[in-house]
Amino acid sequence: MLSDIEIARSAKLKPIVEVASQLGIGEDELELYGKYKAKVTYSLWDRIKDCQDGKLILVTAITPTPAGEGKTTTTVGLGQGLAKLGKRVSIALREPSLGPSFGVKGGAAGGGYSQVVPMEEINLHFTGDLHAITAAHNLLAALLDNHIQQGNVLNIDPRRIVFRRVMDLNERALRNVIIGLGGKANGVPRESGFDITVASEVMAILCLSGSIRELKERLSQIVVGYTYEGMAVTAGDLNAQGSMAVLLKDALKPNLVQTLEHVPAFVHGGPFANIAHGCNSLQATKYGLKLSDYFITEAGFGADLGAEKFFDIKCRIGGLRPSAVVIVATVRALKMHGGVAKSELTKENVEALGKGIPNLEKHIENMQSFGLPVVVAINRFPTDTELELALVEERCSALGVSVSLSEIWAKGGEGGLDLAKRVMEATEKPNTFHYLYKETESPKVKIEKIAKEMYGAKSVAYTAQAEKDLEEIHRLGKDELLVCMAKTQASISDNPSLIGRPEGFELTVREVRLSAGAGFMIPITGSIMTMPGLPKVPAAMKIDVDDEGNITGLF
Repeated sequence: MLSDIEIARSAKLKPIVEVASQLGIGEDELELYGKYKAKVTYSLWDRIKDCQDGKLILVTAITPTPAGEGKTTTTVGLGQGLAKLGKRVSIALREPSLGPSFGVKGGAAGGGYSQVVPMEEINLHFTGDLHAITAAHNLLAALLDNHIQQGNVLNIDPRRIVFRRVMDLNERALRNVIIGLGGKANGVPRESGFDITVASEVMAILCLSGSIRELKERLSQIVVGYTYEGMAVTAGDLNAQGSMAVLLKDALKPNLVQTLEHVPAFVHGGPFANIAHGCNSLQATKYGLKLSDYFITEAGFGADLGAEKFFDIKCRIGGLRPSAVVIVATVRALKMHGGVAKSELTKENVEALGKGIPNLEKHIENMQSFGLPVVVAINRFPTDTELELALVEERCSALGVSVSLSEIWAKGGEGGLDLAKRVMEATEKPNTFHYLYKETESPKVKIEKIAKEMYGAKSVAYTAQAEKDLEEIHRLGKDELLVCMAKTQASISDNPSLIGRPEGFELTVREVRLSAGAGFMIPITGSIMTMPGLPKVPAAMKIDVDDEGNITGLF
């Protein structure tokens, strides 16, 4: 059996100009990054903006497990399946972060015969978007510290600076740092720290901006700290938005690549769903909708995280209306939610599967609560038994949901034909899409609706710091901002050890961070970290490159 990288390297790619032509994109509407990658130009949007939207399909998943679910692979395979049925289709994914690539998760370009390519470039530096975001973010941090050093005309209190620096790698040693040491010439000493780039508010802003003008407006609203009098200081007060936008002007343009079966794929933006809003860029989504009959995109981690944020944040800001939701699961992962160890997953265990299926049922109920048709895609493994598969189908049918046994990893689009047909049927069903909460509701009401209705929490507790943060948000007149929960991806609750479908638990909000430019507040729950650490044996220790430039160990 070939590995993902062997499959990708054996594929014959089409020139990206040829792939783009499938969507009616002309060569003069592309900015080429070699032969197989391109950015689409702003002039393309001017031409297509009045076209009718295609059908928007979101791919999400059950709560992730070490057994794997295959959300990205399903997104790619579903697109390839629809293309085999003769449909005009495109997909959109997020750009991978170097943190997971060199940490524990590995690449994020799909797998088997359902991948986006050139996958090595996509998983590494790609077109440089994440580096541009890192640079723009840290430019603002540098301008902030320089302002204090050069006289502090804005009267900024160094003890109340809330804007940290970022880097696109996992580095726990930088979570908390002291800067400005070494004497007066080196700045004002203060406590600070680093987050991973995908958690940057600049990343969120880039993904939610529809133009350079909107990009600059949102950047200017970033709150970086407070004065001694308690007034908020923004990037606009530092006149930083123009120079930041200069660094981001090309990163704002969506990237276009292809799947192994040459389906056009937008790969743009990369916020994590456990610490950010977890969706690809609004620009890429809008381009894809205008250019396709069916447009498929994914939201990070489980439906409790990425899908909720996709609906309540991205769809609300972008005026999007989804047509259907695909929830990805595996029998293996559901058995893990039923308490089976990873080493025992190849053995039939209907009892454990029955205990794990409530996790899937909760996600189905959550997606249906938004008024959307749902299809469950089961990534089939050779060890899945007929009894196990029948139980999953029986329990899903009780909720009015069809199940497709997907073989897209092994067979590409051919293995996704049944799924594609079921998704097409779902998009024709009644659709009463709506949001979970109203913007005008208080922050606590919004937080508690998510905690109770999406997660199944009995109650929400707030630490003294969280209460203080919410009071500050109210004082600044920001109560109507949306809510972007930061929560563990390993459980529907805020406790990663609670597998399956936890109920009756208390969710604890430790602090609430303000992302005024992005348009949301971030309640931090549990022990979630905005700067991940490396595992005991990082993937980076297995990655190498030979004399001919061939990479090994990345996937």
